[in-house]
Amino acid sequence: MDIADIATSEYVEVDVDERLGKVRSIFERENPKGIIVTEDGEYTGVVTQKQLVQSHVEDKTKVGGMAQNAPRIERTADVRETARVLVESGIKVAPVFEAGDLWGVITDDDILEAVLDNLDALTVEQIYTEDVISIAQDAQVGQAINKLRENGISRLPVIDEDGHLSGMVTRHDIVDVVVRDMDKSTRGERAGDIDRILDLPIYDIMNSPVETTTFSASVEDAVRTMLEHDYAGLVVTPSEDDSLVAGIITKTDVLRALTFTEEEHMDVQITNINLLDTISRQDIRIDIEEVADKYREMQVQHAHVRFHEHKEKLRGTPLIQCQIRLRTNKGQMAGSGEGYGAETAFNVALDKLQRNVLERKGVESDEEYQGQLLRKLGEL
Repeated sequence: MDIADIATSEYVEVDVDERLGKVRSIFERENPKGIIVTEDGEYTGVVTQKQLVQSHVEDKTKVGGMAQNAPRIERTADVRETARVLVESGIKVAPVFEAGDLWGVITDDDILEAVLDNLDALTVEQIYTEDVISIAQDAQVGQAINKLRENGISRLPVIDEDGHLSGMVTRHDIVDVVVRDMDKSTRGERAGDIDRILDLPIYDIMNSPVETTTFSASVEDAVRTMLEHDYAGLVVTPSEDDSLVAGIITKTDVLRALTFTEEEHMDVQITNINLLDTISRQDIRIDIEEVADKYREMQVQHAHVRFHEHKEKLRGTPLIQCQIRLRTNKGQMAGSGEGYGAETAFNVALDKLQRNVLERKGVESDEEYQGQLLRKLGEL
């Protein structure tokens, strides 16, 4: 299957001179994955809802200044490779070209709908994300925006005072509130309205109840639920208690699973690969393999390395957050860290991953020793 079978020629387009205020309204009204930005009819880039939430740019600013480069997909491209490109670029929509001309767009939903019937062989437990960033229900909208921005994510499970799942707040929820309130206000009132919105408790804007899934559910069922309700992800809960957050499964997790390959070397996928500076994909793979080799009984099925750039810089080098996640026959292993430049951040995260791997190995060694000791005591 190639992109020609599933891409669409229908998309939302604005000119580079369009104001951000109108673009925000389009996202609130139509909720597109992204908007194509053109100049004199020629493609120049994409603007996403994520960008608007993360920016403090005024409504009167021209959208051309916000447009970002998205990978150009050929109509004849392979679906598996396109899924990889979307994940590694950290984007939900990309332009599709035919013979050098903009033909349409491809989104993560287009790909998932096309492969939906083939996802019944996977379970949620095989591909979910174990580490979840959440927020307390009495936290403020401003705090939620900071968490979304700092972690480069689109949704936050909301936890009540007892540690139970209370709701979900997404980037779209925040955009919806901001745009709706701005439409009601006059220009002179807007500064005060922004402060008021940032001070709102999460409880006032979160969605509740929350759609959840379990470890044993099929990925097909989980994706059908996400597509039906236009959710980017589902909270994973233990089957015996749907109020406890055990993890999250997102459309990106599913796209990533589509790229898994049986190769001679470990399959490493990198999100935001454009942030790599003095380190290469091969360097990353070799270093992770060396860590994994220290635990002979652990077989790495897939490695995901995610980079996220903060605004802070040191002598022109940005502060980077790196997260490494290994899917292994011994469960998920992870490590994270920050540093100036991708290589430094990766090395900090790799060190944390190594400590976690050796700790897991030590725990199993202790359990094996205790078992041997108990057996010997039983023989006395």
